[in-house]
Amino acid sequence: MKKVIVIGSGIAGIATSIRLQAAGYQVSIYEQNTYPGGKLSEIRFHDFRFDAGPSLFTMPHFVEELFTLCDKKVSDYFSYKKKENICNYFFADGKQFISKANQDDFIQNARKVFDVEEQNLKSYLENSKLKYDRTATLFLEKSLHKLKTYFSKDTIHAIASLSSLHLMKSLHQVNSTYFKDKNLIQFFNRFATYNGSNPYQTPGIMSLIPHLEQYYGTYFPKGGMISITSSLVQLAQEIGVQFHYNSTIEKIEISEHHASGVFVNRNFIEADIVVSNMDIVPTYRKLMPTQKAPERILKQERSSSALIFYWGIEKTFPMLDLHNIFFAKDYRAEFEAIFKHDTIADDITVYVNISSKEQEKDAPPNCENWFVLINAPGNKNQDWEHIIERTRANVIAKLSDTLKINLNEYISCESVLDPRTIESKTQSYQGSLYGAASNSQFAAFMRHPNFSQKIKNLFFCGGSIHPGGGIPLCLLSAKITCDLIKTSE
Repeated sequence: MKKVIVIGSGIAGIATSIRLQAAGYQVSIYEQNTYPGGKLSEIRFHDFRFDAGPSLFTMPHFVEELFTLCDKKVSDYFSYKKKENICNYFFADGKQFISKANQDDFIQNARKVFDVEEQNLKSYLENSKLKYDRTATLFLEKSLHKLKTYFSKDTIHAIASLSSLHLMKSLHQVNSTYFKDKNLIQFFNRFATYNGSNPYQTPGIMSLIPHLEQYYGTYFPKGGMISITSSLVQLAQEIGVQFHYNSTIEKIEISEHHASGVFVNRNFIEADIVVSNMDIVPTYRKLMPTQKAPERILKQERSSSALIFYWGIEKTFPMLDLHNIFFAKDYRAEFEAIFKHDTIADDITVYVNISSKEQEKDAPPNCENWFVLINAPGNKNQDWEHIIERTRANVIAKLSDTLKINLNEYISCESVLDPRTIESKTQSYQGSLYGAASNSQFAAFMRHPNFSQKIKNLFFCGGSIHPGGGIPLCLLSAKITCDLIKTSE
């Protein structure tokens, strides 16, 4: 039985361990923190519970697949319910829009709110689906760095369709072609943030993302997002995966161009295969400093990070739902501040997640737990204390104005997560949420492969490598990595 060491217990690391253990490997995970999950974890204080990181759950079949793979009944470990309303949107001009999960309801509601032709919406969503159907096999399900990928029928079909994928237009340009209402354009521009990119730069192929939300829907897991992590950890442990917490990997040992193990807390642990779920930049810089690094890949522009306020709110708000977006008036300026000036604009878009809307025990009676997220630049040694103070004031002013209250009066407790702490807790370089940004048409091909092209038995998984960040893509990265490991034997 071959021994595998997985560095890091992010969602991709856990999924990789499950797949390999089920395939007959002996897998051990080493995690620097005292808890698993990486960004997909939770925090608790003053009788409030918060999901610490990702708050949107879609494409649940990728989670279910791991249980099916191990001949386990999913419902014994994990359950969730589909949301009828995806998100409540509040625009700067006072307009409000509820995004419905049912596509016909979505179209009818959008038609009324944005005064848009029904056929325009149908055409846009049909094109979104077409882009996904034509490219999913190439960009999401296979390694882009193996020659055989380009000889499949699906790949040839995708390449033949390149002209219809809007690679040479930005997402904003594509959305502006379909729609005239500035709010509706802003609504569809927002999907660039699902991979931490700038809608005025990221290619138009990203207009496939709305299809995923509309077709697969959004869900709330019983127990919160943390239950995704806890259920998969339970599954992994039951099939024999070993978890080691408080275990900092100091070095990947390379012998004659082979990964032969790792040094953990100054002890050498031998392995036949090493998989790094750590961000690709510190994997090279910290764990393999003497190895020649792919500098062009490592020096790519990083995705956005986040500034998150966890607020205990001593009030309930019937007009809010699980997911809520309060848009900035000048969306372009918001992204220019992030990607050009490495700061947060005064006019900002605010995302508010309230899990107590679905799970009352997440907050005390007559209270709500607010997860308040603002898109932010990566950590480049800015004056974060000043940025946080200024942004907090702007967020409170914006929400107070929209909700017609003095929000300060209802914040009973607070915790803050910023790009610095995201970087230190998760080892994400600069605190980026999705690895490299997708602000060019070649971004997908510039992501690091799931394997080392120079070091045998060294593989990678997670949001900083192919195919990208976010829960579904991290789970797909695990699948691609495991397929590569098994075919390399």
